[in-house]
Amino acid sequence: MQIEHWREARDGPLSERALRDKLAGRGYAVSRYVYPPGTFFPAHDHGVDKIDAVVSGRFRMTMGSQEVVLEAGDLLIVPKHVMHTAEVVGEEPVVSLDGVRLR
Repeated sequence: MQIEHWREARDGPLSERALRDKLAGRGYAVSRYVYPPGTFFPAHDHGVDKIDAVVSGRFRMTMGSQEVVLEAGDLLIVPKHVMHTAEVVGEEPVVSLDGVRLR
């Protein structure tokens, strides 16, 4: 699993705009989603390379036998055709930026 954490010293203050700009600067088209508590996405894959980034809340992601809980400022690289799950953890909604690699 390739995870990247926001580092204020390197990336500046965390904001939705800054996180969106970081993904766009890497060549990703960015969409914003809000997932309420209890949201669960069963195992699935995508036909494109993606990045899941968390603006707020906690998002549990699994790939194979690996699991991570993403929090504000965390990014997870999701290569195309890799099976994974996602689940909102706790009582706070997850605000997520979904980056899709532009061709």
